[in-house]
Amino acid sequence: MACGGVILSNSLSFYQKRIVMSSRVQEKNGGASIPHVLSVAGSDSGAGAGIQADLKTCAARGVYCSTVITAVTAQNTVGVQAVHAVPEDFVAQQLKSVLSDMQVDVVKSGMLPSVGVVKALLQSLAEFSVRALVVDPVMVSTSGDVLAGPSILSTFREELLPMADIVTPNIKEASALLGGIRLETVADMRTAAELLHALGPRNVLVKGGDLPGSLDAVDIFFNGEHFYELRSSRIKTHNTHGTGCTLASCIAAELAKGSPMLTAVRVAKRYVETALEYSKDILIGNGIQGPFDHLLRLKSGSHSFRRKDAFNPSDLFLYAVTDSGMNKKWGRSMVDAVAEAIQGGATIVQLREKDAETRDFLETAKSCLAVCRSHGVPLLINDRIDVALASDADGSKLSKHGIGGADYIGCGGVYSTSTKANNPTIGLDGLKTVCSASKLPVVAIGGINASNAGTVMGMGVPNLKGVAVVSALFDRENVLAETKKLHALLMETSSSSKKQ
Repeated sequence: MACGGVILSNSLSFYQKRIVMSSRVQEKNGGASIPHVLSVAGSDSGAGAGIQADLKTCAARGVYCSTVITAVTAQNTVGVQAVHAVPEDFVAQQLKSVLSDMQVDVVKSGMLPSVGVVKALLQSLAEFSVRALVVDPVMVSTSGDVLAGPSILSTFREELLPMADIVTPNIKEASALLGGIRLETVADMRTAAELLHALGPRNVLVKGGDLPGSLDAVDIFFNGEHFYELRSSRIKTHNTHGTGCTLASCIAAELAKGSPMLTAVRVAKRYVETALEYSKDILIGNGIQGPFDHLLRLKSGSHSFRRKDAFNPSDLFLYAVTDSGMNKKWGRSMVDAVAEAIQGGATIVQLREKDAETRDFLETAKSCLAVCRSHGVPLLINDRIDVALASDADGSKLSKHGIGGADYIGCGGVYSTSTKANNPTIGLDGLKTVCSASKLPVVAIGGINASNAGTVMGMGVPNLKGVAVVSALFDRENVLAETKKLHALLMETSSSSKKQ
């Protein structure tokens, strides 16, 4: 029988360790350099799109972002009131300043308002090598405002696209680049992706967020050999300003971290979906198209990042245990996985990481903690008290130690599981025995999924407060959907038990 205890405390921050190290120091010491994206784009005074969106996206993805501003706009949630292009020679000076000094991995281009600016970018890329070029052909804002004239189209087609590792037009931009062809179906998008690929970019992503009559948000990815139809839930919200900029800069960020192209695209699409879902009800500005929260922190109550309440046994109801291997398999980060699980109804999160370096795990823990705190969900660190203390997490789950001072007991495996080798099972009878003998709240763990969670929680034994799950959430393509389904099942079971 395997049982583990956990110590939760709101005073864990007494131990703090700051890790400050520049990329140059890391390189001198043989460490990895900091992933670096250079955004070449326009400034959005409303901070929902453009340079501002790129900065926030890269920050959320753990990537450094430098900037070259090509235009300054006066815009808000109502629309674009004015555009002032930055002189082309000054754009060139900005490019040289950054590229001659910093080790840029990926360049992401957004609003390029003139032929001269495009040529300045191409000249800089010829002089300073980078790993990849992500082209977001910004010509019309989502609200319909024109940001680049038709004179630039031929330069895009003939000179910029052949240099791109990926181009990410929406259906309006794809139509403009292809001479005005109509794009009204997914089949049309496939045709457009193929025609755009013939212009020279190595990969094409045609975004179908504005596709009429589509119940899902459908994008088409084409790498010259294979088509991939990428679907996600269509979030009902007016807070969609900057989705295109965000998607492209997230792709750039993931490429800078070394991800393959398709993986980077999948991660970016999932990130945008997560941010839209989180931000669907926030209110900034009075226009018809608001911005969304890239860092998942703006909701009420999130400004105070410290949980002020003590441990509540009800937190154990749907206990999500992360698995980095599963997340890698599905092309998502730990932070994205945690965000989706919480949005689906997870009531407590445990970070389990076996192989990551301490520094990387600590940074991941801090990012996940920000997401958890913004929703009032406790975060535990598995078997790493040092990381729990340094990140100011809500506690540490200890699996191989005594349980003195613990707040609850994790008991299992109830069923056989593939997440642990040679893990003995105790079955429902063993779980009943532990629950009856325990003076602490109990959470059941081990092989629990949507097919048996109702049976476990429906036993009605004392002290059983929830179920802990791993594969049932994180070894699935859509964590959000799976968590929602499991949470609904547990709620139904709980309701039925109370009526009996």
